Amino acid sequence: SHRHHAKEEVQIAHPIAHIFHIMFKSIAAQAIRKSARAASLSSSGLQQQVATRAFATAGFPPPRLFDYETVTSNLTVADAIESVEAAFKALAKGKVDVPMPMHIGIEESSVAGPGDCHIKGGYVSATPTFTVKLACVSFYKNVEKGLPPGSGIFIVVNAVTGAPLGVFQENRFMTDLRTGAAGAVAMKYCSSPEQDVVGFIGCGAIAKNMARAAATVRPIKGVAYAIDGAEEFAAEMSAELGVPFEVVSSAEELCGKSDIIYTQTPGASTVLEKDWLNPKGVTIIASGSDQPTKCEIPPDVLAASKYISDLTKQTSKVGELRSALKAGVMTEADVHAELGEVVNGDKVGREGNEII
Repeated sequence: SHRHHAKEEVQIAHPIAHIFHIMFKSIAAQAIRKSARAASLSSSGLQQQVATRAFATAGFPPPRLFDYETVTSNLTVADAIESVEAAFKALAKGKVDVPMPMHIGIEESSVAGPGDCHIKGGYVSATPTFTVKLACVSFYKNVEKGLPPGSGIFIVVNAVTGAPLGVFQENRFMTDLRTGAAGAVAMKYCSSPEQDVVGFIGCGAIAKNMARAAATVRPIKGVAYAIDGAEEFAAEMSAELGVPFEVVSSAEELCGKSDIIYTQTPGASTVLEKDWLNPKGVTIIASGSDQPTKCEIPPDVLAASKYISDLTKQTSKVGELRSALKAGVMTEADVHAELGEVVNGDKVGREGNEII
C-alpha cells in the first residue's frame, strides 16, 4: 500500500527537508559521475588511487546488531544500577563529556507525526567506547496501528578508531532501564532508611522500572495513581516484586501517604502541590520533563526544596529547574548539588524533614 501511494506521500513539507533533498540528489549525481570517470580511467596509477580510497573507507567491519529480543532477555534494571551509579560519580568528577540533548519535534500533519526524537550521547574519560542514543517517543498514532508509541537504538562506538561496534535495537527498553536505575540511585542517596512508602504518579513503562529499582534499595510499600493503568500497574508490580501496593483516587491522596514520590508523566502539566506533601519530609524523583515544554513539579515546590539535579546545565534548559528559573523563584546558585556530588560524598543528601 505504501508503494501504491508513493507519489502522494513523498512530499517535501519543510524548507530544511527541501534543502536536504536537493543536497542528496546533488551528492548522488556526483557519485554517479565519479563512478563513470573511475570506470574510464586508463592510467593504472589512477586506478590504484581509486581502489585505495575505496579500501580506506570500507575497512571497518559492520557493527554487530543486537535485536530487541536479545536485549530484553539479557538485561534487567538491577544490571543497570551499578553502571549508572558509577556514571554519576564520574560525571561529578568532571570525567564525562555529555553534550546537551538534541531534540527533533515531528509536528502532526497528513504525512507525519505527532512525535518527538531525542538524540543523546556521552563519553566517560579513559574508557574504550562511547555511546549515542536515538529515542523516538510520543508517536501516539502508532497505537491505532497496533504499534508502540516509542522506539530507539543505542550505538556503541570504538573510542580508539571511531568505528561503530554495536547497534542495540532497544526500543526504549534500555532507556527505561537507565531511567529506573537513576531513580534507584536518587532514592539510595536522597532518602532515609525509614522512608519506605513509595508513591508512583504515572504508571507506564518507566514507572515499572522505577518500582523495580526502588525495590532493590530497600523493602517498600507502593502507592499508585494514574489517569489510566494504575490498577494494572499495582497488580503487576505487587505480583512481580512481592510487595504490597495500594491504588488511590488522586495525586493529593498519594502525596499524603508517600515518603518518596516518583513522577513519570508526559509532563504537560504539574502533577502535585506543595500543600499536599508529607510534612515529615518527602523525596520527589521527577523524570517526566525531558524537553523545554514539559514540567511536572511546580516552581514553589522546587524553590522550597533542597534541589538536586542530575546535570544542572541540562535541567536548567529542558528539566524541572527551567520552570523555576523562568518563574524567578530560583537561580542556578540555589541548586544544592548534582546527584553525583551526593553519591561521591561531596554534598549531603537527606538531613531531616526537608523536601528533596
